[in-house]
Amino acid sequence: MADTRTEDGDRDGGAGGDAGDGDGIRTFPFPVDLSLRGVGLRIGPMDADRAWHSEAPLHRVHRIDFHVVMLFGAGPVRHMVDFAEYEAAAGDVLWIRPGQVHRFSKSSEYRGTVLTMQPGFLPRATVEATGLYRYDLPPLLHPTDAQRDALAAGLAQLRREYEDTATLPLSLHTAVLRHSLTAFLLRLAHLAASSAEAAHGQTDTTFTLFRDAVERGFTTNHSVSAYADALGYSRRTLVRAVRAATGETPKGFIDKRVVLEAKRLLAHTGLPIGRVGAAVGFPDAANFSKFFQLRTGVTPVAFRAELR
Repeated sequence: MADTRTEDGDRDGGAGGDAGDGDGIRTFPFPVDLSLRGVGLRIGPMDADRAWHSEAPLHRVHRIDFHVVMLFGAGPVRHMVDFAEYEAAAGDVLWIRPGQVHRFSKSSEYRGTVLTMQPGFLPRATVEATGLYRYDLPPLLHPTDAQRDALAAGLAQLRREYEDTATLPLSLHTAVLRHSLTAFLLRLAHLAASSAEAAHGQTDTTFTLFRDAVERGFTTNHSVSAYADALGYSRRTLVRAVRAATGETPKGFIDKRVVLEAKRLLAHTGLPIGRVGAAVGFPDAANFSKFFQLRTGVTPVAFRAELR
């Protein structure tokens, strides 16, 4: 089940809507009915009454088909994204993208500002410029004081425009929102990209090409040599580039992406274990189970059971 998007950059919703997918975790759509004037975004304070949907299980693992950006006013806050736990402090930003599995923490008090945005609200050029679908970037960001102040000011301006429903007709109101949102997202995208570079060092072209090739081919190709040959690099060159950028071997990088997709399918769908394995490049169910357990410490069956 590879990441797929429509021509304007939207991710294919898979199960779609807020309908269940067998006994899997539900995917919730953007709450258009809760948005002022039905525009494709929503912004306001974080509080217990703000939900994606009246039946959204915020404290259980679930998916959303829209973007969420949370600027925290207090902390620490623990939040799970794609089966990794993150701890945010006051001033930190958490950016969750469409299709990512996540869960709110019952023990954390969420305070700050939350922005939700429907895929397709922005034009394709803006989607590409702001890196809306850069799933390789870290979800948790730690802005400097100056960066935080600029992001907070951008959100405040966007919120004022969002709540001003009386001075402009809907078409102009929506256009103003798109411009304000684009300005905010450009700042956020710069922060995300610079944070990734700071964490891994400057990524060179070799790693970038490898990363993109893995994203396209990990469901069928797990061979480091095959990627090296396709990209025109020696295996040694690829090992050096990937280790410098991520601290991992190329094989470890590939396996990590395969495991993440397998976890998503195990959590989100009711597919039999054998079909989950086949979807990530393991025709033999036993080999998939062995691979998954070796890298996670649990069997696919046990992992799925933990989320039910």
